Amino acid sequence: MTWLPIILLALAAFIAAVILLRLPRTMWTLLGATLVFGLAGYAMQGSPGQDSSPKAAAGSETQSGELLVSARREFFGAGQLPSRWIMTGDGFARRGDYAQASGLYANAISENPSDTEAWLATGIALVEHAEGNLTPAAINAFERAAELQPENGGARYFLGLSWLRGGEPARTRELWVEALEAAPEDAEWRGDLQMRLERLDALLEMAAMPTDPIQ
Repeated sequence: MTWLPIILLALAAFIAAVILLRLPRTMWTLLGATLVFGLAGYAMQGSPGQDSSPKAAAGSETQSGELLVSARREFFGAGQLPSRWIMTGDGFARRGDYAQASGLYANAISENPSDTEAWLATGIALVEHAEGNLTPAAINAFERAAELQPENGGARYFLGLSWLRGGEPARTRELWVEALEAAPEDAEWRGDLQMRLERLDALLEMAAMPTDPIQ
């Protein structure tokens, strides 16, 4: 069981590269091989009990926070500026401080309970604060955002992404399809989500392919 979290982490890195970072399909084999060699190297030289480098961890959290804020903003037009509470919360989210960020997003909701982006930002922050786990509060935030603005695919996209991280890609696909069906034809984010859905389908197809028995 010691290796299970490591293998799952490698799988999550592969999925993130393909879907979030839009890695070309021609590079999938190379990335997969790289991860396999990395696991092999860790098996020989790794130290699971040793603490990771604080600087490296901080850099990773900052990069992740920046990507999440940017991805969320893609679902809102340039003319839909976030409230001051959201903008302040985003500063903490970019640094990986999701607890502080969620508190500020909650202030935005208290000020305007119909603020779709505040609910969406809250859901994302709660998932990240729970280390990728979908909590009831996070699910409620995503559902509230979807109810307020059904044509905005942000809530279904990020909720689906959370299910994907939890190992349930079928739920992810269902949510992303729903998001596209409800989206306006001229939605700026529609093309990107369609592409990510196609890549998810390709991954699911690869996972469903039978493997040849070892001779």
